[in-house]
Amino acid sequence: MNISHTYSEKELLLQVASGNEDAFATLFNAWRDKLYFYILRITDSSQDAEDVVQEVFVKLWLIRKSLQDVEHFGSYLYRMAHNYAVTGIRRMARETIRVSELQANANADNPAADEILYQKQLHEKLKTIVTALPQQQRLVYTLSREQGLKQEDIAQQLHISISTVQNHMTQALRTIRKELGGGYSRTAIYLILAAIATKSS
Repeated sequence: MNISHTYSEKELLLQVASGNEDAFATLFNAWRDKLYFYILRITDSSQDAEDVVQEVFVKLWLIRKSLQDVEHFGSYLYRMAHNYAVTGIRRMARETIRVSELQANANADNPAADEILYQKQLHEKLKTIVTALPQQQRLVYTLSREQGLKQEDIAQQLHISISTVQNHMTQALRTIRKELGGGYSRTAIYLILAAIATKSS
């Protein structure tokens, strides 16, 4: 990563920690695009990716004094961005679930048979998508989604790093979102993604 000929990464973080706005601008310009495309792969939304990048760097400025203690800034930054992205998915899912519950209460006396069929078809589609995932992605997804294991437990059981577990879950999530994107409502997709995001954290 080419930050600047003026600063090494550690020197840059020390400058930011001391409140140097020029150093912070250098840090922002060095990481903005990489972080944007990283989040874009998770959310498949340019607007969400832009929002997460802004939130992350606002947070970095607010906690800038702690940056002097960060040893591996890239890993630190990506982890923060990943958490923000997942939190955003959960938040949107909760809002969608709330709307769905209100609609369900309003229609409680008149349940629609086609809605039941729709939900069944959606879950069958999800099972088909998961079955077609690459072996390692499918295994990580199954251990997380169906067995409820945490990332640390999955990593230990499969003898891989936590970052590799996260990568497999991110790719699985991306595939599921893409495959469910055609012919299914946003509400249904967010309900599915909420469960995935919760299990993968």
